[in-house]
Amino acid sequence: MSLFFFSDNQIKPINAAGVPVTDLLVQRGYGIFDFLRVAKDKPLFIDDHLDRFFRSAEIMRLNIPQTREDIKNIVKELIQKNQLAYSGMRMLIAGGDAPDGYTIEHPHLIIIQAPLAEPTLALPQSGIKLASYNYQRQIPEVKTTDYLMAIWLQPWMKQQGADDILYHHNGVVSECPRSNFFLVTKDNVLVTAQQNMLKGVTRKNIIEVCTQNNIPFQVRDVNISEFATAKEAFITSSTKRIIPVEQIDEFAIKSNYEASFAKKIYDLLVIMED
Repeated sequence: MSLFFFSDNQIKPINAAGVPVTDLLVQRGYGIFDFLRVAKDKPLFIDDHLDRFFRSAEIMRLNIPQTREDIKNIVKELIQKNQLAYSGMRMLIAGGDAPDGYTIEHPHLIIIQAPLAEPTLALPQSGIKLASYNYQRQIPEVKTTDYLMAIWLQPWMKQQGADDILYHHNGVVSECPRSNFFLVTKDNVLVTAQQNMLKGVTRKNIIEVCTQNNIPFQVRDVNISEFATAKEAFITSSTKRIIPVEQIDEFAIKSNYEASFAKKIYDLLVIMED
């Protein structure tokens, strides 16, 4: 099946995709993006994603030529044309064609839809291992196209026998490269970082779910010293929903699956998407 995408102010076949070699996205890696899931023709939490998309653009001095409603209409048209039951929609603002390779000229919107596997209705019963690494992303509140460190660390991560990386800065946890991090303390309180990370849409939904269902939680600085006594940990993103964590560095984290925070919250998130 030939898929369609949006670029240069028109929807066209994906095999016509291309970005000028003088674009700041190519020359300097200067761009932002956001990514949302589509389930049965429904773009999930699109307003939250657009809020973050436009906020990222403002911070990065990238003027989005389309309005929010324009983008919603483009997304709707792509969904109709591509006919994918479950998919991901990547909205990207490239820095624009820059003759001097350094100056922002005319940023432009690209939207690409790609198939995704149908999400499961149940939380995965097996967890992953994280390897912590001392690093702080530039402009962490923005979802930029810069994943240089995350990609560079892949061989090191595999040497640790880990599935993903958990960033911290001088012992204060921030995030994984593509996920937010949550931990259940020894006192049975769910905690997540409050600063120096990207505020994910799933993270926002989890905070809302906890508030509505009287689940004890705190948004605060999380220290790596808390790994040793953690009762539970998991990572979250729009594509992953929730993935349990069974080990961070040398610390094993064993939780009761049926009674876990992760399972209760996962089930509530599934309801939110209906």
